[in-house]
Amino acid sequence: MTARNGAVRLPARGLYAITPAHCSDTRILLQAVEAAIRGGAVLVQYRAKRNAQRAQALALKQMCGEHGVPLIVNDDAALARDIDAAGVHLGRDDMGIAAARVLLGDRATVGVSCYDELQRAIEAERDGASYVAFGGFYPSRTKPGAVRASIGLLRRAADVLKVPIVAIGGITPENGGALLEAGAGLLAVIDGLFGGGDPEDAARRYATLFR
Repeated sequence: MTARNGAVRLPARGLYAITPAHCSDTRILLQAVEAAIRGGAVLVQYRAKRNAQRAQALALKQMCGEHGVPLIVNDDAALARDIDAAGVHLGRDDMGIAAARVLLGDRATVGVSCYDELQRAIEAERDGASYVAFGGFYPSRTKPGAVRASIGLLRRAADVLKVPIVAIGGITPENGGALLEAGAGLLAVIDGLFGGGDPEDAARRYATLFR
């Protein structure tokens, strides 16, 4: 089955907003994500570890669609299919790229976490990944025990990969520029956008990195 929104163009550059893992109040979540989009987010991922809600995901997808911003679902390709999302993001323990495309169709976006492993990214691109993500690059409150990736890895990846490269992990407006210079196209941010304060203002600060 090809998702109706599978043809949504994946931005190769910009701020990639990832929702907090635990937000049961859909109204608050929608307000925060919409503010981030107003501030400049070009891609949104619904990340709801262990408590994904179809109704919440659908509401988020509809809101993102109104702004012309693709919504990616973390881990759950079936949920992505059910709400007609633009695609899915897969981690090490999730289904493979081919299985995800059986559910979502060839035109869907399928992103893959590659941590600090260039070979994993090369194989993911070969197998049809739409983008690859490396990280974490800096200390993060969201994943304090995450594998640490190096800026040198981004440089090597940019030399051999053709798909967009995402950087994630403790990224701020102050340190994100170095990642872009090394080869990242998209900066994925959770806590820096939604960890407190105004998501729109925070997104604007990140967005200046791409000008």
